[in-house]
Amino acid sequence: MSTNSPATGPALLARLERLPVSRPHFRLMLMGGLGIAFDGMDGSLVSYVLPAVTPLWGLAPWQTGLLGSSLLIGIMIGALSAGLAGDVIGRRRIMMYALAVYCVATVAAAFAPSWGFFFVARLIAGIGVGAEAAIIPAFMSEFVPGRIRGLFVGSIAGFFSLGYIAAALLGTFFVPAFPDGWRVAQLVTAAPLLMLLWWRRALPESPRWLIDQGRLTEAETVVAQLEERVERATGKPLPPVEEQAALEPVRVEERGGTGSRIAGLWLGGMARRTAVLWLLWISLTFAYYGFFTWIPSLLVQQGMTMSKSFTYSLLITIAQVPGYYSAAYLSERLDRKRTIAGYLTGGAIAAFLLSQGSADAQVLIFGALLSFFMNGTYAALYAYTPEVYPTRMRATGTGVASAFGRIGGIVAPIIIGVLYASIGFGGVFTMVTGALVAGALGVLVFGVSTSGRTLEELTGPAARGQQQKEIKA
Repeated sequence: MSTNSPATGPALLARLERLPVSRPHFRLMLMGGLGIAFDGMDGSLVSYVLPAVTPLWGLAPWQTGLLGSSLLIGIMIGALSAGLAGDVIGRRRIMMYALAVYCVATVAAAFAPSWGFFFVARLIAGIGVGAEAAIIPAFMSEFVPGRIRGLFVGSIAGFFSLGYIAAALLGTFFVPAFPDGWRVAQLVTAAPLLMLLWWRRALPESPRWLIDQGRLTEAETVVAQLEERVERATGKPLPPVEEQAALEPVRVEERGGTGSRIAGLWLGGMARRTAVLWLLWISLTFAYYGFFTWIPSLLVQQGMTMSKSFTYSLLITIAQVPGYYSAAYLSERLDRKRTIAGYLTGGAIAAFLLSQGSADAQVLIFGALLSFFMNGTYAALYAYTPEVYPTRMRATGTGVASAFGRIGGIVAPIIIGVLYASIGFGGVFTMVTGALVAGALGVLVFGVSTSGRTLEELTGPAARGQQQKEIKA
């Protein structure tokens, strides 16, 4: 049962950190992971829908590229808005609003009468996707002890791969099967509307956010309920609460407006961390969406039938699964920044080999390796991003980094659509190689180590002092 520790911020944080990871934590993982999975499914489905709607509406290459970027434009808006709002009104409410927006817009997209209507519906759906993708990792990181946070949050990010595989199956078997197959596939991706009932009843608010807001009584209730469930799940008494001097005292501060909160990401020791994150997000997202949005269409232009290109895309997509979970595991063993740098480097090598390959077998093997490494990077990056910011700006920092990164995802499909005729298949993946190399060098040289440390250790007074030393050096 709950301890009798006084409801002070450091005491509540210490109680959270000493809990064994058990069924209640995995239940939270499932709740957040399912939201991530459907986001991934919707984001991936567009690459299978584009070859179907392009001839349907007689689209020019720039129009196809714009449709490919529509979700990303919405994701950028959603990630930025959710991050800013999540630090003000809470993580839980944003997650539920985001899910509702996504589902309604996805249903509308299924009945689109024109490419313009489809573009707008996909953009609005992207707002919901972006909000969820930005807020869920920050939310989950605030429940999990530092000793296993990277593996836990990285595993939640791995649910993206399940969504991508589902999209690949829909794209392979539904989209080409009959003229309106792409509409049916869109309706299937709206299924998580049913999750709202579960989330509304069972999703708690982040105790760290409540503490930061000075709402200690509510935070005590959330922590006590989690302690009770953990004790019941493990069947053992909870470990004693140890003193943790590194946990920063709780200070309820005046929150400025939107501009001042974004500016705060660039003040003092936060500037270096923010710069590294923005570089990582934009380089990885450029490579990722440039690859996955266009790969079925590029394979068709290479001479494959649409059916064969979809089958290859499905096999390439399946390589995401071991990519995510291997990186989630290694991020606790090797540290987040080394894992990110290693997987980006592996992805750059695979992209270069893909740029030189021509045979079908080469495209399949190197494409699968690129999928493996890029998605592994995402697993570590989703864990890494919320760790480097204090609670008062964690959702803002995560959301803004994710939003900024979507610029890469927005421009990549458009650039590829415009330049493919002149640079060809090899040129596309040479660009992808360069983007991944830039990210690897940035995090390896300027990134901070986070594994095994509490969130407060990473952002408290001692960490801020270390940041200043790093800047002067």
